[in-house]
Amino acid sequence: MRVYLPTTLALLAEQHADGAVVVTEEAAVAEDDSEEAEYAALMTAADSSAALLGGPGRRVVVAVELDREPETGWTIPLRRVVAVHADVADRPVDADPDEDLAWFATQEVPDLL
Repeated sequence: MRVYLPTTLALLAEQHADGAVVVTEEAAVAEDDSEEAEYAALMTAADSSAALLGGPGRRVVVAVELDREPETGWTIPLRRVVAVHADVADRPVDADPDEDLAWFATQEVPDLL
């Protein structure tokens, strides 16, 4: 099951240093394995990431693969991360919320940070 965890660059840097990401109540789970469901969950998490920013900045969403529905507070090791989606530049507060995020492979996370 693909789970999308909204975060920020600052939080991702902390989690990357800790070697794990944490599931929050804002986690978005794809309803099924269809491309449409996964995209909807990704964009829901992107909206939550924008809310975490509280202003201009870059939305960041961590995609993890899990065997079951996650619970808030779970710590997920970085090896379960399959990708990171992020804006390539800071966005103004009034930016289009439907603008797509760029895809980053897990080995690109240090460069993203």
